[in-house]
Amino acid sequence: MKPLPDPVKELIEGKNYANVATLMPDGSPHVTQTWVDHEGDLVLINTFEGSQKYKNAVRNPKIALDVCDPSSPYHMAIIRGRVKEVTFEGAEEHIDKMAKKYLGQDKYPQRRPGVRRAIIKIEPNRVIAPFIDSSRWKEWRGSQSKS
Repeated sequence: MKPLPDPVKELIEGKNYANVATLMPDGSPHVTQTWVDHEGDLVLINTFEGSQKYKNAVRNPKIALDVCDPSSPYHMAIIRGRVKEVTFEGAEEHIDKMAKKYLGQDKYPQRRPGVRRAIIKIEPNRVIAPFIDSSRWKEWRGSQSKS
């Protein structure tokens, strides 16, 4: 497992969305925009049992995502990894935490009776930290200002 660098954790901790890619049974990609969190170096995605994202993550552990700051689109991180665990434990409390972060509400307002929440825990194996913090970005920006 690759550790999440601090700039990636900061992006995840901000009110930024993730685009999560899982694999369909035929191998084609399935991408959804979603709320994102982390627990140490694990990336957390909250979904509901039966969603396509849930079914794909349970069937095939390969997963990738990006997290992007909408106010600065080049301020983004890319993570590829494997689903370490899909759990129902703590998922209801976690979706409330995400509702507070993204909606400013104490409770997730779209709960439906009989629908169980699940947390997809992702173990990163490749992490590309925010591009604007890198020397490549600074070199590129410097060459652009000279043109």
